[in-house]
Amino acid sequence: MSFSPESKEETRVSRRTLLQWAVAAPAALALSRVAFEMPFAQAAPAGPFKLPPLPYAYGSLAPTISEMTMRIHHDKHHQTYVDKLNAAVVATPSLAGKTPQTLIQNLAAVPESVRTAVRNNAGGHVNHTMYWEIMSPNGGGAPTGDIAEVIKSSFGSFDNFKAKFNEAGEKRFGSGWVWLVADKGEFKIVSTPNQDNPLITGQFPIMGNDVWEHAYYLTYQNKRAAYLKAWWNVVNWNAINSRLRYYKNQNAGAG
Repeated sequence: MSFSPESKEETRVSRRTLLQWAVAAPAALALSRVAFEMPFAQAAPAGPFKLPPLPYAYGSLAPTISEMTMRIHHDKHHQTYVDKLNAAVVATPSLAGKTPQTLIQNLAAVPESVRTAVRNNAGGHVNHTMYWEIMSPNGGGAPTGDIAEVIKSSFGSFDNFKAKFNEAGEKRFGSGWVWLVADKGEFKIVSTPNQDNPLITGQFPIMGNDVWEHAYYLTYQNKRAAYLKAWWNVVNWNAINSRLRYYKNQNAGAG
């Protein structure tokens, strides 16, 4: 079979093209696979609120709270509350300049279209910011300072307080929080559903523990009581005393 000069040239071009394609195709295929498998980059909603950094290393509360739990809880769950709160605030100009605490203290003033989002996500942001602060690698032990006096005068003893606090946390159905709150000068143990914060009902949260499953499930599985018992090993009484002082200063002279 004979070839014309033109067909021979076309054959050389075709072979060269095939060779180039053979070299380039695997790389192109690999790049396309990476592009397909990688999640699309999504910028966090612009807004005034930021995820606060942990005041200690992720793994420093172990074995009470594992490093993996802290990474997921802080970087994923708390970040999501911040992002969704920012989205609600950016979409609602009347909320500009308000703190998360102010928003949940005055939910009736929040437009109904974003009220549930603000309740859940401002609550989640405020709750978790406190939660990280009132734990420490050097925590645990008996309370000291003013909080020790509050516990003794209101609950008789630290052991009695722990038992009642843990019981309230264990009995919270589904997801929620257990709190020590100040309520018109009295100190009470309460629990709230979901991400509700005691500020919603006019109480001030002195301290609180997260009893959502994401706070403990990787280590304790369904044993919430075991988590509640172990949590006292990382409680930061200095930070709790700071919150108590803030409450007392804000309510000095109130009768």
